[in-house]
Formats: sequence, C-alpha cells, structure tokens
Amino acid sequence: MLIKKAKSYGFCFGVKRAVEIAEDSKNAVTLGPLIHNPLEIERLSKNYNVKFVNSIDEIDENIKRVIVRTHGIPKNKYKELLEKNVEVIDATCPFVKKPQEIVEKMSKEEYDIVIFGDKNHPEIQGVKSYSVHDRVYVVLDVSELKNLKLRDKIATVAQTTRKISDYLKITNYLIENYKEVRVFNTICNATFENQDAVRELSKEADIMIIVGGKNSSNTKQLFNIAKENAEAYLVESENEIKKEWFEGKKLCGISAGASTPEWLVEKIISKIKDVT
Repeated sequence: MLIKKAKSYGFCFGVKRAVEIAEDSKNAVTLGPLIHNPLEIERLSKNYNVKFVNSIDEIDENIKRVIVRTHGIPKNKYKELLEKNVEVIDATCPFVKKPQEIVEKMSKEEYDIVIFGDKNHPEIQGVKSYSVHDRVYVVLDVSELKNLKLRDKIATVAQTTRKISDYLKITNYLIENYKEVRVFNTICNATFENQDAVRELSKEADIMIIVGGKNSSNTKQLFNIAKENAEAYLVESENEIKKEWFEGKKLCGISAGASTPEWLVEKIISKIKDVT
C-alpha cells in the first residue's frame, strides 16, 4: 500500500496561532472548544491544563484567565467576558475577525447582510452578532434566498471554511436579482489550498482518508470533495481505521482538516501501515 499526503493539509495559520496561545497561557479555560478537534483539545487539557467551559456562567472566581476560541464569540458575549474579573486572551482567527468587521461596517451603512454559512456554527453566530440591525440572513443554498424580502443594497460574506464554488452560486443569484451587491470573499486561503490539494490527490488515489474532528466544517468539506473522486473515509482517531477498507487498493491518499495536528496524522498513517 502506497500512502501519499496531500500537498496542503492540516493546521492552518489561525489554528496554529491559537494552539500556541493556549500552550503559552497554561492553567486557563477557553470559552467553547478552542478548535474543532477533540484529541487536540484533550492534549491541551492534559499537558497544559487548558480546559474549556461552555458558557460564561461557568467562569467562577477560581478562573483567572479565559481564551476566546478561534471561531470567535458573539459581540455581546465578548463584552460580558470583558466585564468579568479575568484576563481575556483573544485567539479569534484574524481571518474570522475580517467578516465580523465587514458585517459591522456594512450594516452601519444600511446594507442588508447575507451570510453564506451554517447558522449553527459558532463562527457564523459570532459574525452575525456584529450587525447593528436585524436584517441579517444566514443561508446555505440559493433556494433559501428566494423566500427572503431583501432590499436593493446587499452585502455578502462567507464562512471562512466553505467551498468557493458554492459561494459563487449565492453571489451570482444576488447580482442577477438586486441592484447593488457588495461581495466580500472571506473564505480563507488555507481552505482553498487544502480543498484543491484533496481534489487533485483524490483523482489519483484508490482510497482517501480524511483526518479531523467530525464537528469540523472544513474537515467535512474536504471529505465531501474527496468522495467525489474516490472511496473516502473521515476519521477522528486511528482506532476507526479498518483493514477491509484497503483490500484491493494500491494508493491511499491522506489529508487533514485545519484543526488536525501533525502528530495525529502520523498516528493514522502508522495504523494504516500496520493493517496493510
């Protein structure tokens, strides 16, 4: 069995920065999981005593240092956090801060806001909160736009980990149907590079293994791209690898989500070598 890694995969700039912040901070809590990878979260907890809480209500007098997660948090929650008697360390990815700033600015200029992304994702919940009005619409598909009563001034941003081809469907519809549309490409370059690399490798491989958290948006995007061209599996740990997947296969392609550490990728590769 030949094993080949994608040309671009794994930790992006924002995640690497956040993990380094957490390692330097030690003895801190993050508001929500720092990144979407449970095994890396477990490593930070075990080795650096960096744990996470799910709400501000869980931050008591024993907690002195709070890290804001890479995906950011809603504006009102950030303000509430600053009012606590704690040191606040902001690990929000700079590429996530950009759509927050755009939504705030464009809403102040009376643009309706269309956000392409998952309304339940913490990044989008944070971005949406920066609007100064309530004419903010989160959509995943063009069909959702057809039922909206949008005004003629529209600004649109995208979740940083989405596919550009899907975002173009949203923006093209808006441009065709409304007089003034401001389009901001807020999809992260690392997302582009990882997706292009998976697309290229999956055309060559017999089987693709995508490593990452199953709650990670960008990891799921990689998996969806991979399975367009090859048999593909999304795994969080080496324990999920099954020998029968590789029967009759010659080339296994490997990629990993932006929240996936290199040590975990190497564990997966070792397991594949063991079973094949």
